[in-house]
Amino acid sequence: MDKIKNPFSPGAGSPPPELAGRDIVLEQARVLLGRAKAKRSEKSLLLTGLRGVGKTVLLNAIEHIAKDQDYRTILVEAHEGKSLAVLLAPHLRRLLFDLDRIAGAGDKARRGIAVLKSFVGAIKLKIGDLDIGLDIEPEAGSADSGDLEVDLPSLFMAVAEAAEERGTAVAIFIDEIQYFNMTELSALIMAMHKMQQRQLPLVLIGAGLSILPGLAGESKSYAERLFNFPDIGPLFQADALKALQDPVQEVGESFSDDALKEIFRLTKGYPYFLQEWGYQAWNQAVTSPITLQVIQETSDLVAKRLDDNFFRVRFDRLTPKEKTFLRAMAELGEGPYRTGDIAEKLNTKINILGPVRANLIKKGMVYSPSYGDMAFSVPLFNEFMRRVIPNFESCL
Repeated sequence: MDKIKNPFSPGAGSPPPELAGRDIVLEQARVLLGRAKAKRSEKSLLLTGLRGVGKTVLLNAIEHIAKDQDYRTILVEAHEGKSLAVLLAPHLRRLLFDLDRIAGAGDKARRGIAVLKSFVGAIKLKIGDLDIGLDIEPEAGSADSGDLEVDLPSLFMAVAEAAEERGTAVAIFIDEIQYFNMTELSALIMAMHKMQQRQLPLVLIGAGLSILPGLAGESKSYAERLFNFPDIGPLFQADALKALQDPVQEVGESFSDDALKEIFRLTKGYPYFLQEWGYQAWNQAVTSPITLQVIQETSDLVAKRLDDNFFRVRFDRLTPKEKTFLRAMAELGEGPYRTGDIAEKLNTKINILGPVRANLIKKGMVYSPSYGDMAFSVPLFNEFMRRVIPNFESCL
């Protein structure tokens, strides 16, 4: 088997050779983009799901669709080290200058730049050094209050009006959106509320962990009327097998049927794991078809790679108490897990677990699918915890 021709590409956000099983979400995105550009109201999209289900891949795929529809796009990744304003401002600057260069009547792009200058000036007072080199006078009274929930909607309106005047539309893509604080998330929701009220051609397509719908609803009760929250889960068996078999057949090779079924059993259909298994199985096989024996012989190698490259980076961020909490969850088998059962396993009271639980939610390791329940945000992490801590002992 020629390793250079290996079609699989495990990695953070790496596009798979076959984007199987996501047609419904892609169609939702096409409808949103088409309706927004036609000035018809439509809910923006916030994709939710566990780690490794392909949310980032979908964001990138939807951005390509947006560009094909002549959208101006912005793609950023939220993280704990940067505020929403700092992430967006440089990209909005580029977008507005691009719009200003388009020939046509009107000066709303120049006004958008002035509003951005006001926004940056007000935010700079709060977050410190932020200079994006705008050689233009700010527009006094626009997006300059220093209150993000007031200023961001004003800025988005100025950007959307500039795009509308130039006969185009804007799509803002934000990955890992759960990392924004409640004020930032609220400001985003309020800004999109203005877009929908005024039917302006600016949409938000974000992605985040499964806690995102709850965070959005907690921030603004009307969030569910502004956004669709597609749940991006593991692939059904038929789609998973297609994601494995089609790419190898395109280069003249194949998997045996029992090899495909075994990979699905081991991965439970999670796209990242499918890519890892496909990649390693190809590299270990001598000839085609790739057989069940190859899959069995590759198991230890794949488990080690996933432990080292996917699970370990998250495990190493945990404190001893947090590791004990997660190990107790794993001890209870498949989730979701009742908080009371976790406390009983740890021989402690529920209220004592509160701070540890809150930290794990903040770190994106667990979420609450329903009241009183907990679940891992990282698929198959329960199996990893049992491998890495084989002998369970509570340290709480």
